[in-house]
Amino acid sequence: MPGPEDLPSALDEVGDVLGEIPPFISRRQPFDLRYVDRLRWRQEELEGVEPKVAVWLRTNGRLGDDPLVHACAVTYASDMTLLDAVRVPVEPLWGKRHFDMASLDHAMWFHRPFRADDWLLYEQESPVAVGGRAWPAGSCSTARTAVVSVMQEGLFRRIAD
Repeated sequence: MPGPEDLPSALDEVGDVLGEIPPFISRRQPFDLRYVDRLRWRQEELEGVEPKVAVWLRTNGRLGDDPLVHACAVTYASDMTLLDAVRVPVEPLWGKRHFDMASLDHAMWFHRPFRADDWLLYEQESPVAVGGRAWPAGSCSTARTAVVSVMQEGLFRRIAD
């Protein structure tokens, strides 16, 4: 798997494709996100895509040494891309949305100390998506050592045309 330094930031990728970064996402972002697989922009790019997403993340800036601050930062970040694992097989991650998505419940387990201002690999998958509900799960790791596990139940339903 490529490391974060070998990948463009999500903002750079959006800017490259659109020619500019739209104002609604150009404001200061709290995290540097780098998707392992290129963001998909067209429906035809989705053929054969599994309900999985991997993203490198870290805060934009140092956080100090309080472990609670790092846990809070990763708690916030854990919900930013988790439903992407449900969405990737059915519609592009960027562009017009055809599905409503929302977190319904969210649980996390913190296994060992980590720093949110150092790169974390956040691997996510959705083993179940049926009846307007999805169940994505994720794991954050450093150097192949799991530091946080995440489970979520999410709303995922087609928007009526």
